[in-house]
Amino acid sequence: MSEIDDEHEAADKQAGYEPGSGDPTNSASFAPVQEPPGHWLNRGILGVGAASFFSDSGHEFVTSLLPSFLSSTLHSGPAVLGAIEGVSDALLGLSKLAGGPLSNDPSRRAKTASGGYLLTAVATSLIGLSTAVWQVAGLRALAWASRGVRSPARDTLLVSMTPRAAYGRAAGIERAGDNAGAIVGPLLAATLVGLLGIRTTIGLSLIPGLIAAVAIIVTARHARNVLATPVGKRTMGFNLGELRRAGLRRTLLPVSLFELGNLAAMLLILRATTILEAGGRGADTAVTMVILMYACHNAVASATALVGGQLIDRVNPRLVFTLGAGLYVAAYLLFAMDGTHPALLLAGFLLAGAGTGFAETSEQAAVALLLPDRLRGSGYGLLGLVQSFGDLGATVVAGVVWAVFSPTAAFLYAAAWMVAAVISSPDLRTRATVDALR
Repeated sequence: MSEIDDEHEAADKQAGYEPGSGDPTNSASFAPVQEPPGHWLNRGILGVGAASFFSDSGHEFVTSLLPSFLSSTLHSGPAVLGAIEGVSDALLGLSKLAGGPLSNDPSRRAKTASGGYLLTAVATSLIGLSTAVWQVAGLRALAWASRGVRSPARDTLLVSMTPRAAYGRAAGIERAGDNAGAIVGPLLAATLVGLLGIRTTIGLSLIPGLIAAVAIIVTARHARNVLATPVGKRTMGFNLGELRRAGLRRTLLPVSLFELGNLAAMLLILRATTILEAGGRGADTAVTMVILMYACHNAVASATALVGGQLIDRVNPRLVFTLGAGLYVAAYLLFAMDGTHPALLLAGFLLAGAGTGFAETSEQAAVALLLPDRLRGSGYGLLGLVQSFGDLGATVVAGVVWAVFSPTAAFLYAAAWMVAAVISSPDLRTRATVDALR
């Protein structure tokens, strides 16, 4: 193994993770990573951040145009959009779970990540050539499934190149890139669609998508250099029993509660728009104001991901996760109020953005810190499944509560889940926490 892996293995042995010691998370084939002294930020970590930025720019580019494309070009209604997005989101979660076992094997994860990024870019850009709704649905589903399969591979690649003491900062860079892409993509789309038309603009999403694929290919080469000595091929499997014995089930409890209250941004946008219109602002003015607020939301999410990464490495993921869930409680209470002033709506978007940056980064780092390399892909796959289906369930149930009762009730419902996440946050354990309790 390389020097960085040798130091990691020594640290794991000191923590009681000796291969053959009986601990279910150990194996002679596992190549753990522990921090060497010195500089932690390397080309591979920056490559993952760049891939997330450009890829998210590309698919958010199309996501922002999809409602208009379906309604004005293909003459379909909101029910079709909802069905396409619902199926795609479900496929995203399932494909993340499926991608986990592929990512456990270092020889497969690079190909899985690069192939996933490339297929996401191509399928997303081809939507611009669609002449029927079923074509849009199929391409969107393919893009989201590819996006899901690549996610555990990207995350395991990231951790394999990162010193253990910098897992939080590395996760923060990846999350910051993703959230920054969510700002740039829609802004570029809004600028280009008036000049080039909606079909051509959607097609241009291929460019940032291809840049992301190149970035992850370069990153994969760097990862192979870090693991100078091959670990050997690992068998594919979900490893559910080993993950449970390693403590992942308990760690995912607060994450599940958080995701059950993590509403889609579209509900925040809808709530703010209706409040502004009810306050006497015209529809165009209200939409413009909310778009700017949402851009601020994503900017704050990007910045707090970096801050959260620093805090994780200095303290622990649990503190950062608790802070993120608490900020969401405050944000939802502001959105639950009727007749809210625009400044308070902006505050709600900013609080939710900060909550996103802190929570996403801490969830990703917690899995990295809890599991050894040979189980980490499966762990990320389960995390992705919980995130996707939790978010989908949160949005669907909150939408029903909104329709049957009121938007206030919907946001209070979501806030209650966030409070539960705060209460259960002590269960968000890492390997060091588990060791301390033995």
